[in-house]
Amino acid sequence: MRKLLVCVSVAAMLVAGCGSQSGGTKGETVTVDPNQVSPQDLQAAVKDERVKRFYAARNWAPVWNAERSAELTSAFADAERHGINADGYVKNAKAGANAAEREAALTLAALDYGQALAIGFVDPRKIFEVYEVPMNQVDLIGGLSQAINGGGVRAWLAGLAPQDAEYKALQDAYLAYRQRAAQEQKAAIQAGDPIKPGSRDPRVPQIAEGLRSNGYLAAAQSAQEAEASGNAQAEAAPKAATGSSGYTPELVAAVKKVQADYGIEPDGVIGNSTIEALNTGAKERARILAVNLERRRWLARTPPPTRIDVNTAAAELTYWRDGQAANRRKVVVGQPDWETPELGSPIARLVANPDWTIPDSIAKEEIIPKGATYMAKENIVTKNGRLVQQPGPKSALGLVKFDMINDHAIYLHDTPAKALFASTQRHSSHGCARVDDAIGFARLLADDQGQREAFDKALATKKETPVPLPNQIPVRLLYHSAYLDGGKVVFRTDPYGWDDKLAQALGFEGQIRPRVKTHVTDVGP
Repeated sequence: MRKLLVCVSVAAMLVAGCGSQSGGTKGETVTVDPNQVSPQDLQAAVKDERVKRFYAARNWAPVWNAERSAELTSAFADAERHGINADGYVKNAKAGANAAEREAALTLAALDYGQALAIGFVDPRKIFEVYEVPMNQVDLIGGLSQAINGGGVRAWLAGLAPQDAEYKALQDAYLAYRQRAAQEQKAAIQAGDPIKPGSRDPRVPQIAEGLRSNGYLAAAQSAQEAEASGNAQAEAAPKAATGSSGYTPELVAAVKKVQADYGIEPDGVIGNSTIEALNTGAKERARILAVNLERRRWLARTPPPTRIDVNTAAAELTYWRDGQAANRRKVVVGQPDWETPELGSPIARLVANPDWTIPDSIAKEEIIPKGATYMAKENIVTKNGRLVQQPGPKSALGLVKFDMINDHAIYLHDTPAKALFASTQRHSSHGCARVDDAIGFARLLADDQGQREAFDKALATKKETPVPLPNQIPVRLLYHSAYLDGGKVVFRTDPYGWDDKLAQALGFEGQIRPRVKTHVTDVGP
């Protein structure tokens, strides 16, 4: 009876390229006559523990009269905006052999759909090795009971989903791309050698078509249309763009727009990261948006007004002060196989001139093989059987560590490798997050907590010196590959493959987009 797979139908529909709305829930109402439902029959029909608690609190009285049943069914029609297909709920409810089973199935459907909206369809803690970001908390049983008593079931369900502007923008984008996916026919562009402006490559016509389908390049104009409009330049353009293997300035300009939207260096050179972005058509983008809508539903609806959010997919940090974005800056985060985990963890103190106790795995694989001369040059010594890099200009932690409280040895810190911040692909660390202009950021936080003088004095000692913060600053390490930036929904690549992992858990088949895993030789945490 609990085979209510919310997203499987959506996944199959998008894989098939169908963009039309499924109408299975429209006009279908499960009819239950409460007079035909006895407490004994209802107790026998209920299998789910949540449903048992719901009815036990109501002395096993049935609730789904014709009006409420119709209201619940109409609420399912709203599911499309959330990337959820609710057809299965109604179908399972209709499959009840008697009135008591249909009554119980309607309550189960309401609770399951409510759970999908309130905290997500899947539990991230069951599909990711680490997920410790504060999640939304809601009393679904109590909420449904209040809605039945007079609050309105549809209004209650609608209020369970995130209500912020970003979630609504992702919803609108999802619907738009889903509709466009119906007309899209597109084969993946193969990875290969970089394509430079002015060069020729057999993949160029396919790239041009991908640019058009995603709105980065104007639709090709036929020769007859060009002649009728007197546009000789437009007549020539399709010949170069649709059939030619030449990488023209027009295509270069369009590719740069794609690169900017995906956080790739907008140099017009088509490398594997750009190929990954170009392979993201309307169908793939709809699925990426559905995945990111799910991620937003996991989160607590009211995060701390003063906090730090690190988006590891975009390699960016935002410092929120009293509910307003006070500062944004670049970060360098974990590379594939050393991913920065999704967790919530507060900064308790700043540590000026920190030393670095090198993890055993890094020591064995990357430090010890380089020998004693290298270690002496990098100021690495042995303390209590562990390799430790002492404070100084060569320290992998730089001049400040933002010490976080967690069990994973994950924190923010400075770095001597400043050049990495100039890259648009900043997934290069072993899991921690390196902050651009970390000293400036530390002073910003110290100023806000009245600790600027203490921090500057600690920094001047050139010795490891902790500076406690009077108020801990919550940090959320998130992985959002689609988000709202300057009023526009933007996409990022999927360096960790976590979009695919979540998509599979949601019932999507196949890989959303080809991904090229790259590793960077870098010693720091």
